[in-house]
Formats: sequence, C-alpha cells, structure tokens
Amino acid sequence: QVQPVESGGGLVQAGGSLRLSCAASGRTFSRYTMGWFRQAPGKEREFVAAISQSGGRIYYPDSAKGRFTISRDNAKNTVYLQMNSLKPEDTAVYYCAAGDIGYLYLYSTLGNYDYWGQGTQVTVSS
Repeated sequence: QVQPVESGGGLVQAGGSLRLSCAASGRTFSRYTMGWFRQAPGKEREFVAAISQSGGRIYYPDSAKGRFTISRDNAKNTVYLQMNSLKPEDTAVYYCAAGDIGYLYLYSTLGNYDYWGQGTQVTVSS
C-alpha cells in the first residue's frame, strides 16, 4: 500500500514550465505503476502520463507528447512530471496515482489505479 502526496503546483504564464512531484509513503512503491491525471473544472478526470514499475515503459496521450515528461526515482519513492510549454488549457488539478498494472494499454484507465493523492493545482495564465 502507498499513499501519494503531490507538490509543485502553482501559477505560471503560458509557455512556462513546472515540475510536479509525487512522494509516496510505503515500502512497496517500486511495485506500482505510477500515473498522473488532471481534472479541470466541469470536466472529467483525464490521463496525462504513466510510468511502469522500473521506469522502462512510459505512456502519454497525444495532448502530452513532446511537452510533458514523467520520470521516477524508486530510491526516493517519488515520481515527477516535468511540464514544458504550458498552455492555459493545461489548467487543472493534477493527481498522482498508483496501481498494480501489468499492461501498457491499461495505463490510461482511471479505474486501474488503487491509490490517489489529493491533487495539486496548476494554473496557466494567458
């Protein structure tokens, strides 16, 4: 079992960058696929990025490719989301999640993640 806690959100101008961190308590962090999701006001929570237990497999939706980079440090029980070239439409609460997921094609499905953080607000001004 792990408990993710996000940090690093804030207000940034369009074109700027932010790096989100997610520190997860528990001794089994390295056993979990870690994902980032986001939810804008009035919209459903959507998939942003995911990384496998060892970091060898990474998956992004088209909206994140080329701008967002997910990485993890299992020694620090932490996963990161580097976000570059931010746009106002990236404004949302960003959530970190952990799941016991074996297949890449399952990474984008919310229901496959068992543990969720409280979220961190990212606001991109135009």
